[in-house]
Amino acid sequence: MSRPRWEVADILNRYGAAYTAQHALPPCQLRLMRAIQLCRTCVLGGHLERCGHCDYQRIRYDSCRNRHCPRCQNPARAQWIEKRKGELLPIDYYHVVFTIPEQLNPLALQNKAVFYNLLFATTSATLQTIARDPKHLGAEIGFFSILHTWGQTLTHHPHIHCVVTGGGLSPDHSRWIHCVYGFFLSVRVLSRLFRRLFLEALQ
Repeated sequence: MSRPRWEVADILNRYGAAYTAQHALPPCQLRLMRAIQLCRTCVLGGHLERCGHCDYQRIRYDSCRNRHCPRCQNPARAQWIEKRKGELLPIDYYHVVFTIPEQLNPLALQNKAVFYNLLFATTSATLQTIARDPKHLGAEIGFFSILHTWGQTLTHHPHIHCVVTGGGLSPDHSRWIHCVYGFFLSVRVLSRLFRRLFLEALQ
């Protein structure tokens, strides 16, 4: 696979100093940035690889082995994705995102464990409640959720990504109920219930 034109390390090398000067990052994030910048460079050392059939040899610089580093984790990620593809059901899947207004960001930042647990609980309850309703789907759906605590600009922005099955089991678990093709559930209905449940949980 060819090297991409821009890597995360290139961006950190170019803009990392200015970014850290403007934002008070915790030590763990500063260590991660440094690890990504040094990954597979001479600073971390290296080893000599020789071909067993000819005289060709090359120097391979060592990796940082940080689990967040895209250089280190890219091969492992590709292998993981291939294994997961074999577990997929022959159905549609939908991507649903639940987020909060930015006015609540300070509350989330100062009460992470409680806030994020509430976020997971209310998103789960919202999906299951609306999906079980016969007026919408009338089925037990499957899904998994992932918390993101930052946005595209790397500022604090808590939200949850959900990957949801395009249908589910009937209440008696005797048959599969499909969603309408290309449509999962009403965004307006989901957002209204999520807003109510989350505000009640916060109170």
